[in-house]
Amino acid sequence: MTDPGVPDVIAGDDGLLRCPWALAWPSYPDYLTYHDQEWGRPVHGDQALYERLSLEAFQSGLAWVTVLRKREAFRRAFAGFDPTVVAAYDEQDVARLLGDPGIIRNRAKIEAVVRNARAVLDLDGGLDELLWSFAPSRPTPAPRTFAELTAVTPESTAMAKELRRRGFRFVGPTTAYALMQATGMVDDHLRDCFCRAALDV
Repeated sequence: MTDPGVPDVIAGDDGLLRCPWALAWPSYPDYLTYHDQEWGRPVHGDQALYERLSLEAFQSGLAWVTVLRKREAFRRAFAGFDPTVVAAYDEQDVARLLGDPGIIRNRAKIEAVVRNARAVLDLDGGLDELLWSFAPSRPTPAPRTFAELTAVTPESTAMAKELRRRGFRFVGPTTAYALMQATGMVDDHLRDCFCRAALDV
């Protein structure tokens, strides 16, 4: 979620100050709900993080709202993102998913999600432990505007490199940083966003 041309926080109809992308049309109110209830909040658990990793892979090259609006269909298609189930998917399952109009029908991304499920099962310490090991040890200063944000960090670059080494696909540094933002490994809510204050409590 970066856009150097976007200004500081803006107020919603409820008077609360938010990161401006949360109120972007025509994606509002999908972004509003996601911003207020999920983005930047810590996520733990292998299955929950595998889901987020998978959704970020599907988002690559597309608007995030496209993924948000298909999220429930993705969950049905990928057995609630249970890596044990998805790891057993075969070519027939891939063909079934390519025929599912509810999801993003991209063969490379579908096959990557299946491959990534197998990679999750191969991890000794689990996906949660691996991903969170790349979270910065100290909080970064709260950004005032989106111009202060970046799409890639040394931590996300290192995460992507390690994930690829372990057999994961569609996990470049930009996707890795988007995952870190979305799952609370970093807090990129703008300084005056009401969510920032809520998360700092």
